[in-house]
Amino acid sequence: MSGMSGMDEQTGGMMSTQQMTNLGAANGPAFDRMWLQMMVTHHQGAVAMARDTLTQGTNPEARQLAQAIIDSQSKEIAEMSSILAGMPG
Repeated sequence: MSGMSGMDEQTGGMMSTQQMTNLGAANGPAFDRMWLQMMVTHHQGAVAMARDTLTQGTNPEARQLAQAIIDSQSKEIAEMSSILAGMPG
């Protein structure tokens, strides 16, 4: 994924090598919180890319897929954010 045009490990929702190392070293509630936070960021990157497709793209199928991504991942962001809000710490 780091080879995607215009996207490095720290943009577009991609996690850095250090973040992935930290996640691998975590366990229990710390792992859960870190994983959810990373997934929210990852999904936010996908939603941003999909919005770009809606504003700049012309292919109807790609635009339809972009809207489906926005709809589904926005719901997942809300669900993960709710889980995070209910976690202790």
